[in-house]
Amino acid sequence: MPDLSALPPDFLWGVATSAYQIEGAVDADGRLPSIWDTFCARPGAIENGDTGDVACDSYRRRPEDLALLKELGAGSYRFSVAWPRVVPTGSGPVNRAGIAHYDRLVDDLLAAGIRPFVTLYHWDLPQALQEKGGWPHRDTARHFADYAAVVAEALGDRVTDWVTLNEPLCSAWIGHLEGTMAPGITDLGQAVRASYHLLLAHGLGVQAIRAHASAAPSIGLVTNLSPCEPATDRPQDVLAAQHADGHINRWWLDPVHGRGFPADMRELYGTELPEHPGDLDVIASPTDFLGLNYYFRMVVEADTGVPGFRQLAVPGATTTDMGWEVHPGGLTDLLLRLTKDYGVQRLYVTENGSAWPDRPGPGATVDDAERTAFLEDHLRACAHAVAQGAPLQGYFAWSLMDNFEWAYGYRPRFGLAHVDYPTQTRTLKRSGRRYAELIAAHTTGRPATRS
Repeated sequence: MPDLSALPPDFLWGVATSAYQIEGAVDADGRLPSIWDTFCARPGAIENGDTGDVACDSYRRRPEDLALLKELGAGSYRFSVAWPRVVPTGSGPVNRAGIAHYDRLVDDLLAAGIRPFVTLYHWDLPQALQEKGGWPHRDTARHFADYAAVVAEALGDRVTDWVTLNEPLCSAWIGHLEGTMAPGITDLGQAVRASYHLLLAHGLGVQAIRAHASAAPSIGLVTNLSPCEPATDRPQDVLAAQHADGHINRWWLDPVHGRGFPADMRELYGTELPEHPGDLDVIASPTDFLGLNYYFRMVVEADTGVPGFRQLAVPGATTTDMGWEVHPGGLTDLLLRLTKDYGVQRLYVTENGSAWPDRPGPGATVDDAERTAFLEDHLRACAHAVAQGAPLQGYFAWSLMDNFEWAYGYRPRFGLAHVDYPTQTRTLKRSGRRYAELIAAHTTGRPATRS
């Protein structure tokens, strides 16, 4: 049993999902294509030719998802709103049927005593905006602010917890530099411009939510961060670790905390930022919390070209089905760094989870001992950070259920609940049952028995 006594009494226990990964119904009720619908149609882009067309069919199975949340005893549900469902062309007319879906979801959650935690952008840019330039184009940030205002106006009388963007690193670097996520571009200049406009959209989104949500909003950005360590003490590897930290961590953290974009990374990228006067103030608009998504650390060596490093496998490490090292101490390190180096006053772990080759038993039961241990070890890492002064207020497990995992398709399973895709039956795994025990133990003050 992990000692979680350091976690605050009002600690928020949650789970997370995203719209494109679970909703399906991609052409229902006025929704138009996103960049992920287009990317999935590209031959070879997604393992096994999978798409998010059906996913977990959550658009039509809201009661089943709610039943899972109740079974877990979750205090909060972090979900994303699909921009192409609410403003299908990215700008212009609002699709009332689309916003009504999230209106009903919020009401259902509140009736069940579950706190909605709304993410406005989890990578599903309307394809119509991509055709006008996408994130490398400044207008996309302005359209995001307009969309944020629409959602805040509709839900902001009941929703108090808001995330502007999820993991802008993935949208910019993986989507525009590496090209293995939508929109599948491999161009450094476009990637840097996309990164800039994503952060500008964050700042404009913060302002729009504050202006249009009638309930006092709590607003933050969600970043995926990794500790970056050199593989050796050679100077070139030490420098590579500095570049990795700049590329993965500082490029996103520094601007939103009023420090501007890191000079060493601007020099490394060698491309001009599309700066306008006042932008840095907008990007650094005051927020109420920072969300941390943590999956792995980076051990790197020097590499030619940009961004100047290459990630290495760690010999002898336990790795997940994604090939990612299991390293709970990295979560403690990041929480403490955000506290000490950036002065963050409120933190949430907004995603943390692991994929394993689950083997369902009778009745779709899954005895996922590896995921259960991962969950316990990382919650223990959270408690260690809190004991050392980190202002951590909540934890969201990734994910509520197995789902569409982007370019990996349906092969990796991250869920606390197993999804049988042909029937869409949801069944809590051992890890889900264990999470429910830990939640109950913390909220009631009674020790959790070992499952």
